[in-house]
Amino acid sequence: MEQPRPEDKDWTWVLDRPCPQCGFDAAAVPRDQLAAKVRSNAAAWRAVLNRGAVVSMRPPEDPERGPVWSALEYGAHVRDVYQVMAERLKLMLTKNDPRFLNWDPDAAAVEKRYSEQDPHRVGYDLALTAGKVADALERVRDNQWGRTGQRSDGQPFTVERLATYLYHDVVHHLHDAEAGFKAIAGGGDDDPDDEVDGQGADGES
Repeated sequence: MEQPRPEDKDWTWVLDRPCPQCGFDAAAVPRDQLAAKVRSNAAAWRAVLNRGAVVSMRPPEDPERGPVWSALEYGAHVRDVYQVMAERLKLMLTKNDPRFLNWDPDAAAVEKRYSEQDPHRVGYDLALTAGKVADALERVRDNQWGRTGQRSDGQPFTVERLATYLYHDVVHHLHDAEAGFKAIAGGGDDDPDDEVDGQGADGES
């Protein structure tokens, strides 16, 4: 199945200003609420992936990016994002300024055949992995939020900024999935002010 054109945008700017597409505002998410919000997001994803046959349907193509993922494909991606970020958080909390291995989400979508996966299994695995992330965040001590790590392109993160960056990603894709459902049903684009997981609609990962 043809994939969307690769995303080459660096999304780290969402840590410093609101995302106009999904409405996410990092300043409105205190670090001590991140674990609870991750759990809430995972529950929202399980509900999305339990909507029946529509979760495997792709919305109309985007004029700029071409094919658009189905909710199932977004869900499989989010599951893998949680897994990758769980590993990165562990590295940051146990090693000094680690450099992360590159992860190519577009290649992962092809290799793992996201579009052919079972939605219920994806939802289960997503919730399981998100739970591990939430558990890890709940154990972060006050003096550990500033620990650092680097993406393979040299982009630096603290534990707090990585966790917030992760949360935007999974919220943004929930917004994408909901917008896809509306497009399939013949509606317009989602309004960023719609509530998605308690947040105003909320490149390399």
